[in-house]
Amino acid sequence: MTSKRYKNLLNNYKHDVQSKSIKDLLPEIKKNCTTKFDESIDLSLQINNKQKKGEVNIRTVVNMPSGTGKKIKVAVLCDESKKSIAEKSGADLVGSEDLIEKIKAGQLNFEKLICTPKMMISLSKLGKILGPKGLMPNPKLGTVTDNIEDAVKSAKAGQVEVKNDKDGNIGLSIGKKSFSDDKILLNFNAIIETLEKEKANNTFKGEMIKSIYLTSTMGISYKLKLEKQF
Repeated sequence: MTSKRYKNLLNNYKHDVQSKSIKDLLPEIKKNCTTKFDESIDLSLQINNKQKKGEVNIRTVVNMPSGTGKKIKVAVLCDESKKSIAEKSGADLVGSEDLIEKIKAGQLNFEKLICTPKMMISLSKLGKILGPKGLMPNPKLGTVTDNIEDAVKSAKAGQVEVKNDKDGNIGLSIGKKSFSDDKILLNFNAIIETLEKEKANNTFKGEMIKSIYLTSTMGISYKLKLEKQF
């Protein structure tokens, strides 16, 4: 059932703001943030991943220059000799075999798991638990590493994963309503630059990005103008 708040947004919806730049649309998006909480500003993209040589699957990370506005709970799986480094780096949970036992028991009270290469052998058998939740450490994403300090700091600072589904859709938050427009634009540009690099590393025929939409958590979605052809 459509709420009265959302009906009011639809009544005031300006169709002429469609397909404009993100800079021009942000004031309208923020105006639609009429809830009592600090809504996220969310980006939805569709890439042209259906290629003649097979589907192209993007899976990488972006370090958001302005952060995400979210507190990320980070767990580190390492041997005893590295526990103090992990704790000093700001990890919320640190453990070795004891942490593995907690994961086995379904205690997944963290948003990101960082693991040292040596411990991956013990963790690999928990793929069925961690995989569906998107928590399995991956060297490509920087979550399998001996450089625990940098990995924890990056995760806490606003590092986000960029991954498309089978239909080429990518969805992620690029900030909060409370962020200045400049901070949101910095995050948006970081994502676009990352996708440009991914295009260079893959074989794309034609445009890479088919469409981009911007919305707030409880707001209306607007189509962004594709000012570049990727």
